[in-house]
Amino acid sequence: MKKIEEQSEMNKVGKTKTLVVFIGTIFLGYVLFIIPDVFFGVTKINGGKIGINLLFIGLFQFITVTALLYFSLKILKKKFRDIGLRFENLGKDILLGTFFGGVWTMLQFAFIIPNTGGANRPDINGMLDMYDGSLVGTISFVALGVIGGGITEEIFNRGYFINVLKEIFKNPKTGLWFSAILSILLFALGHMPVNTLDWFDILVPTILYTILFIWTKRLTASMVAHGVYNASAIILTYSIYFH
Repeated sequence: MKKIEEQSEMNKVGKTKTLVVFIGTIFLGYVLFIIPDVFFGVTKINGGKIGINLLFIGLFQFITVTALLYFSLKILKKKFRDIGLRFENLGKDILLGTFFGGVWTMLQFAFIIPNTGGANRPDINGMLDMYDGSLVGTISFVALGVIGGGITEEIFNRGYFINVLKEIFKNPKTGLWFSAILSILLFALGHMPVNTLDWFDILVPTILYTILFIWTKRLTASMVAHGVYNASAIILTYSIYFH
């Protein structure tokens, strides 16, 4: 009986430590995502959030956030592999991610965007402000979408968030679904939707990426889907709406 009580107390301490580390990591992670946006947006150095600076933003987010996660996982005695960063069945995951990312891209640019304002949509206008018309600038924008979005956001918002938070629950299924739903909501809120269309545009792909992650138990499919959509959206917006 005493041994059972001691084990229970150790589990409580372990869950408390996990929760504290998790909350600290998520808070600092969001700060690191925001810092380069604010820096270039306020200082307007080298033109602000445009051109080669977009590559710098993506690289800053990737380097700092993954470093933060490395130390956080080390405290929790985990590795990136434990949060889904594995490369088994890579070919299958690439096909899955490319298919679902491509389908969402086609739905957006063939039907949704043209019928909801096109170039007059606030999100499209926001993207157009980030093009400088140069090849380097466009490649940098794509790099931001893939590195800062497709890779870093998936590792942080899907892999770390869901796999670490779910461990504080006694029931694994409850922990998984609570963590997944909270991850979806916070990720959506982070994109600051202001109307029903904004919520639709961010919730649909976010739910899709989360399903891919939970289904495969790996990050590669969701990373590819996210990266394919971001890169395609940047290239198509430039091709269709930038003048």
